[in-house]
Amino acid sequence: MVYIQFWQVMALITALWWGVRLICCLKKGGVRLKRELQLMLVYICIVVVARFTFFPFSKVDGKIQPLILEMDKIFSWRINWIPFVNLTDYPTKREILINFIGNWAMFIPLGIVWPVCFKGLDSHKKVILAGVGCSLVIEILQLPFYSRVSDIDDLLLNSFGFIVGYGIYLLAKRLGKNSAAK
Repeated sequence: MVYIQFWQVMALITALWWGVRLICCLKKGGVRLKRELQLMLVYICIVVVARFTFFPFSKVDGKIQPLILEMDKIFSWRINWIPFVNLTDYPTKREILINFIGNWAMFIPLGIVWPVCFKGLDSHKKVILAGVGCSLVIEILQLPFYSRVSDIDDLLLNSFGFIVGYGIYLLAKRLGKNSAAK
């Protein structure tokens, strides 16, 4: 059994992030502060999503519980393919709401931040595919872990949250253009 602590994942994400940012800055010949601050929002979104999609939501003694990789249970293929069947399989209404709202609310910031930071996401189709793709990658990455379940509900709710965030981005962009035109 391998215990993966949240701080270890944070360290890996942070090292990869700074490595990529360093290479990009060297290639471009410098640091553009405004761009780096925008991209820092992407980093924060990645960390938050990693926290809540891979590690147990509840804490024990105030600590985030580790992700457990059990070699004898690796790739148990715990997948829910049927939409909305397990959405209410929680002991309390509060936990149902946390799951439902949390899954889509966590992706709203991504739907706002990504179109701002990545100019290649220049159409509705590309933005929506990026959001669905991100959620799909998370569900695939959960496959080796017996304690995690890859769930079509998560894919749908996360994608919905991303689309809501993108809608907020479009609304803010439209309002910004209208106020600039006056």
